[in-house]
Formats: sequence, structure tokens, C-alpha cells
Amino acid sequence: MSYPSSHAGKVWLVGAGPGDPDLLTLRAARLIMRARLIVHDGLVDPAILALARPEARLVSVAKRRSRHTMPQEEINALLVREALAGSEVVRLKGGDPFIFGRGGEEAEACHAAGVAVEVVPGISAAIGAAAAAQMPLTHRRSASIVSFVAGQCKGLSEQNWAGLTGQGRTLVIYMGLATAEAIADKLIEDGLAPDMPVAVVENATRPQMRVLRGPLAGLPDLVAREKVKSPAIIIIGEVTAEPEIEQLRALALEAAE
Repeated sequence: MSYPSSHAGKVWLVGAGPGDPDLLTLRAARLIMRARLIVHDGLVDPAILALARPEARLVSVAKRRSRHTMPQEEINALLVREALAGSEVVRLKGGDPFIFGRGGEEAEACHAAGVAVEVVPGISAAIGAAAAAQMPLTHRRSASIVSFVAGQCKGLSEQNWAGLTGQGRTLVIYMGLATAEAIADKLIEDGLAPDMPVAVVENATRPQMRVLRGPLAGLPDLVAREKVKSPAIIIIGEVTAEPEIEQLRALALEAAE
């Protein structure tokens, strides 16, 4: 592993994983612990930020109510400006930088300005949530295809999600809490069964993690009744159904034969 010299600025787009500091990659942890400047998202767990050296400068660009405290263009400009001034900048993002993290836009801005940039992948929110909930996104019996979509975007009702859900498929929705009702209505209107199993994983991998299950038609009520808050992932498909005890016993007996 190589690090930039003290005379050369560089931007590191670092994935902070799904929340638990133990799930950071070794490279991510090393960069955080040696960084002098960390530009971080709001969903990065405080326990991860606590790994930074005491004298490190932490700049939050947290997103609140669909708006960033700093517009994306200004974030890009900040990264470029600090790197051109000779700083090593750790741009710390929840999950993986290139999965709904706008890492691509920031990398493009750095390249355009002639700034060296390196991407450090992280365990994505979807993968971390599914693993923590012991909910396989693919399964030989029930799902061979998995798709990831953003639920908080313009023109949701006009988007074509045909083929993303249904038998043998799992759909994972990021940023879908605020639009849970529109998501459920859209999927049912597109032909998905109202009783399709759904799970909402809140605070995945953290001590306060919750896994909430119900039918697709009840998704909006589930989110409202349980007062689900971000960070949360919505998973739709047969893999989210709780297996019956008798089914588990039968599978265990089959495996033992």
C-alpha cells in the first residue's frame, strides 16, 4: 500500500461500510487514523470518526431532509481545493463510495482538476444489512437476481422497474423511507403481489439494529408505525420471509442424509 508524499495532494474516496467499525477494511481504518483532513457524510458512525487522530480536522457534509449542508458542487470544489493545496483528503462515505454515494461525481471532479484520486471500497449498506439480518439477497431456492435502486429520486412514478421484482428476484431500495407509500403503490400497480414479503433493516450492524417484516401493501404503515429512521434499507422479495421451523428441520435432515 502506498501513500502520497507530504508534498503531493491526493483525495481518497473511502467507504466506511454499513456502520460497525469492525467492518471497516484495513486500508480504510489506516487512512482514517492517519488523516489530517476528513470530509465525511452524516451517516458515518461516530465510533468510526473516533478513530481519527485528535488533531484531525473533520468536515461534515451531512445530508438532512434531502438536502446537503453543502451542495455537491461545493463538496467537489472543497476536495479539489484542499488537494491542490497539498492536503491528503479522506472523503469518508457510508457503505461503498460508488453505490449511491456520488463517488463517481467526486472522482470526475478530481480527474478534471488534475488531482490524484484513489477509491477504497467498503461493504455496501445493502450487503451489510442483509448479512447482519442473516437474510441472503440471493438463494438457490428463491432468488437468482438482485437489483439495487434509489427510492428517493425525481420522477419515481415514471421510472420503469418492470422485471426488477417478482419470482426469483430480490429488490433492494436505498433511501426509500420517505417514499415508502409511493414505492409500494408503484410496485403493486406494476403487478407485484400485495402480499410479497418485505423487510426493513434499520441501523444495520449497529447495536440498535432492527429488522421489521411485513407484506408489501403494509410497507408504508410499517415504516410509520415503527417510526423507522435513517439509515435503513428496504428489501423486497421471497428471501425476506421468515423461514418456517418445519422447513428448517426438513432442510437440516436433508443435509444430514
